[in-house]
Amino acid sequence: MSEVHEKGLLAKQASYIMNERTTDEKNDALRCIAQQLVADAVYIVDENNKDLEVGQEVGLSQSVMDRILLTEERIADMHDAIMQLIELADPVGEVLETIDKENGLHIEKRRVPLGVIAMIYEARPNVTVDAATLAIKTGNAVILRGSSSAKYSNIAIMESIHKALAQTTLPIDAVQLIEDTSRETASDLFNLTEYLDVLIPRGGKAFIDMVIREASVPVLETGAGNCHIFIDEDADVDMTFAIVKNAKLQRPSVCNAAESLLVERHWFEAHGNELVTMLANENIIIHGDEAVYALDEENIRLATEEDWHAEYLNEELSIKVVGTLDEAIRHINTYGTKHSEAIITPHEERARRFQQNVDAAAVYHNASTRFTDGFEFGYGAEIGISTQKLHARGPMGLPALTSTKVYIEGTGQVRG
Repeated sequence: MSEVHEKGLLAKQASYIMNERTTDEKNDALRCIAQQLVADAVYIVDENNKDLEVGQEVGLSQSVMDRILLTEERIADMHDAIMQLIELADPVGEVLETIDKENGLHIEKRRVPLGVIAMIYEARPNVTVDAATLAIKTGNAVILRGSSSAKYSNIAIMESIHKALAQTTLPIDAVQLIEDTSRETASDLFNLTEYLDVLIPRGGKAFIDMVIREASVPVLETGAGNCHIFIDEDADVDMTFAIVKNAKLQRPSVCNAAESLLVERHWFEAHGNELVTMLANENIIIHGDEAVYALDEENIRLATEEDWHAEYLNEELSIKVVGTLDEAIRHINTYGTKHSEAIITPHEERARRFQQNVDAAAVYHNASTRFTDGFEFGYGAEIGISTQKLHARGPMGLPALTSTKVYIEGTGQVRG
């Protein structure tokens, strides 16, 4: 039996035990994990340095290196996030619907754990903690498979999690890591339908598309973020600059960072030079259409079709001048990844039209796209941001990791 199948079987068995654990037992386990991570912080950072050294040798980009990086401060943030997760309501057992039939049947629809979740992800060792703790809180078992770029970090974190679980009533096999990061183990995981209830990928667009294409296990898609900001003709200049700067630069390497600006023609004619200068002063590489390119042919790159699709994840931005709100909406629906889109305008009617007609999980009016995050939305830690429409959409907190079951109570009824 392969490593993947063996861990799949163990996870399935653990899921039945997890299904019986109380909220107090799950919260106790989370508290132990939070404390253990802090206790092991020096060791985890040392192992993380091994990943950073390998990344340096193979020439990983600065944005990828930032996603891999762990510090004692970041581990302390993990601790704090877990403690906040403990305070959140446990969705398992929540009654969503109650029906009392004329024949005396009492029917309730309740939230229940999904069962066994598999998570496959690139870089980001913090995902190991997020996925493990969210799965525990919702009574699920989880199999994690990170990338080779964070191999040592993930193994170290998993050692801490297992040490913590050994002190609790939860089974250690409820959280497992596939250490082999080869293509073959990934393929095995994609097709582990015997044990897995859902597979969640997190990474770049090409990676997620590959998982969706190759997996026979149901996939809960977390999308890439080609996020747009549309600047309306009457947009306030100071507000626009503040939002654009934050959405692009507050953390360029994440999926809710802005990657493209759509600028209404009259606003561009009045403020385009000022906008481009502001971006250039922030060392942002601009890929512009012909109108934007004409402002500074020496420093602005002429955008290609590829740029309109691009999720740069660094200090690059595409800019296109558009004539109307409808043109902006069409462009976003053509090139967007259904993640987060924003409009800057003082006009409520235009904002409502934009939000209603843009196909995305999160649509903003006069705010940065950087807020698309489970913590910012009040969900606590998130498993990812879903860009699909089935089961869950947008930042996925605890309820997204549950399914439903119908409980029927009778007194001997039979169907005639």
